[in-house]
Amino acid sequence: MATFPAGCTLLFGGSGGIGQGVARTFAEQGSDIAVVCRSKREVAEAVAADARAQGRKASVHTADVTDPTQVEAVIADAIAQHGRIHSVVWAAGPLVNQRYLADTPMSEWRHAFDVEVHGFFAATQAVIPHMREQGGGSFVTLGSAGHDWWPARDGMSVAVKASNEQLVKGIAKEEGRHNIRANSVLVGVIDAGQLHELTRQGQLDEAWVAETHKLLCLRRWGSAAEIGHACVYFASNEGAYTTGQSISVSGGFGV
Repeated sequence: MATFPAGCTLLFGGSGGIGQGVARTFAEQGSDIAVVCRSKREVAEAVAADARAQGRKASVHTADVTDPTQVEAVIADAIAQHGRIHSVVWAAGPLVNQRYLADTPMSEWRHAFDVEVHGFFAATQAVIPHMREQGGGSFVTLGSAGHDWWPARDGMSVAVKASNEQLVKGIAKEEGRHNIRANSVLVGVIDAGQLHELTRQGQLDEAWVAETHKLLCLRRWGSAAEIGHACVYFASNEGAYTTGQSISVSGGFGV
């Protein structure tokens, strides 16, 4: 079991396919959690119930992360309920339709930036003053393994998340003097969330599976819990001297 400061881990996108697995891993490893969802309230409540069954304090919050005032409100609510936010995990993101960049509608492109980049930026601005007052904290974003090896038709995800990679480095540089750390987990193909939905829609087929497996050293999909364990390292006291870094949890994608 990991060790954490007092307070909670605030998980944006904690009701998503990967996000709920990450939230459960934090609870299993000893952290209280505050789960933020946009519409999947029942899923978020189930994640919170699992955490409470393990003896953790858990709360559920609803927000559209494209609205900074709603982001500020859930942060204030989480602080009111838990006393402190020691970590923020950013797992919020829209479904990424598999398109070539030249065929990507501007509306989808803008929406992805509004959710993932502008939302994360709003969260950092709202919570950094609190972390400074509390003597430190940690940010962990979910990036893309495509930063290391470009995946055709998944470019909107990779390009958007690349902005947050730079925000992570900026926070690490600027806030380290306040004992605030920032790191990212580069996510490969995970057996949850988008993989399931894109397969259901027919955007990913058996040919895609066969070709992608060729790029994986481990020849299998990852699990949400495996992403969660990487996030826990960055957020917990075990990773207390690690900041401005990324780790690829990708099964050796493209190596």
